[in-house]
Amino acid sequence: MSNLIDAKVAPIFQEIIKRNPGELEFHQAVREVLETLGPVLEKYPQFAHHKIIQRICEPERQIIFRVPWTDDRNQVHINRGFRVEFNSALGPYKGGLRFHPSVYLGIIKFLGFEQIFKNALTGLPIGGGKGGSDFDPKGKSDSEIMRFCQSFMTELYRHLGEHTDVPAGDIGVGGREIGYMFGQYKRITNRYEAGVITGKGLDWGGSLVRKEATGYGNVFFVKEMLKTNKQEIEGKTCIVSGSGNVSIYTIEKINELGGKVVACSDSNGYIYDKNGIDLEVVKQLKEVERKRIKDYLEFRGEARYFENGNIWEVPCELAFPSATQNELNGKDAALLVKNGCIAVGEGANMPTTPEGVKVFQEAGILYAPGKAANAGGVATSTLEMMQNASRDSWSFEFTENKLSNIMTNIHDLCYEKSAEFGSPGNYVLGANVAGFIRVANAMLAMGVI
Repeated sequence: MSNLIDAKVAPIFQEIIKRNPGELEFHQAVREVLETLGPVLEKYPQFAHHKIIQRICEPERQIIFRVPWTDDRNQVHINRGFRVEFNSALGPYKGGLRFHPSVYLGIIKFLGFEQIFKNALTGLPIGGGKGGSDFDPKGKSDSEIMRFCQSFMTELYRHLGEHTDVPAGDIGVGGREIGYMFGQYKRITNRYEAGVITGKGLDWGGSLVRKEATGYGNVFFVKEMLKTNKQEIEGKTCIVSGSGNVSIYTIEKINELGGKVVACSDSNGYIYDKNGIDLEVVKQLKEVERKRIKDYLEFRGEARYFENGNIWEVPCELAFPSATQNELNGKDAALLVKNGCIAVGEGANMPTTPEGVKVFQEAGILYAPGKAANAGGVATSTLEMMQNASRDSWSFEFTENKLSNIMTNIHDLCYEKSAEFGSPGNYVLGANVAGFIRVANAMLAMGVI
């Protein structure tokens, strides 16, 4: 992938930076897409004439609001809430809510922008959006989490609806938070509108495979990518950054396919277990006890813990960055290549910096960008919406099979588009072009709105 933006697109990018000052993550996400669109505008000049790029880079709606709440000592706290409804050309806005102290408008816009193309790649009728708050759930009691979620939804509910905007979870928002928010939505609206939020509990409208979907989907994509080089996951040494939902179920599917994960991490450091990570221990620590990954050593004494360590120093054949944006830089990428890594599948959103992506692509290793590789989460969220709409509940096997087929189709579409536009095997170009064309055609059909 060239780091030069096509001359037809460069002025558009400069205008976007000028209109959105200080939003560095958003600038990065936009640039990554725009670098691939020069040949698309040559083939489809109508996109330039109707200013599709300018329109697609401007959210349809940006909502920012105050979220007041009280802690267990009756102290008042004020957080800021966001919902960016980016593009609804293909369907209702769909995208998660992130609760993390790093959240500000630029991060929500980068996530929402990525979501437009990710959702388009699934082939399902969903638009792109994202939301969240700078609230930090760590160290908060269940009662504090509940009061925050209720306050957050008291404002957000007026902007949601199963035909309008359907949020889900992201970093800091799991089943507990989804439950509290859906309860407040139901309380305010007096409607059991199950399709208005996804990631729900299995007893009240949730879908089997939803919690596994992002991790499973990433592994399915990498499996298809390896096939193009007559390789497979079985027997490969793997590392997975993070230890949250995405990471846990990435590890689970790798194990099922015969790979061995030797390292995972959290924000304090990483663990290395040469015999393979004991997934049940990680699940107990992270899903039940909400502890740190260093506590893994209490269960597996032969493992090693590296405080503030760099997980990308661990030699591997397959790497799955699954924690957060920009966690893997150019030096890390060079180290992975040097140590024999042959493929990278992004479970997180934009976890590799532009310098890192360049290293991977110049080294000729298989690289799956997040907007394609981690689309399994939103795809299964949409399957949850389908089940809600028909008052149905599908089996695990049936839903996982649908997920597998969706990820295979996404892989094939990205591969085909990369070849069509002169760069076979460039999944960054393939994903961007395939997603963009689908959204652009829908926008053209609907006129200037």
